[in-house]
Amino acid sequence: MHASKPMLAVLDDEPDMRKALRRLLTGRGFGVEEYARGSDLLGALDSRVPDCLLLDLHMEAVNGFDVLEGIRSRRIILPVIVITAHDEPGTAERVRALGASAYLRKPVEREVLLAALDAALAPAHAKH
Repeated sequence: MHASKPMLAVLDDEPDMRKALRRLLTGRGFGVEEYARGSDLLGALDSRVPDCLLLDLHMEAVNGFDVLEGIRSRRIILPVIVITAHDEPGTAERVRALGASAYLRKPVEREVLLAALDAALAPAHAKH
């Protein structure tokens, strides 16, 4: 059951962005779980780890960097694609150092996102 439909988590504090990503991803056959707050996602990881996480960096309270650090500190194997509107010098390097597999800038092009997803999910499928 699991292998047929990869489950993606989308963490973004903007409802319109979550809606757009859900529409794109479900249309491509992915399952999608949405989260508006980093603390909600980190709590959910205790019971279920998605196949990939699409992560916004700049959010209130628990931000994307905190989420990356939380995933790493728990030693959870989870490919993460960072999508941000706030591209600043050093940010791409910082998220990659924290384990992100891709760093994309908003507005993200559909084909670029799908290619990043294919790349992020490929190692997981190779192990199964």
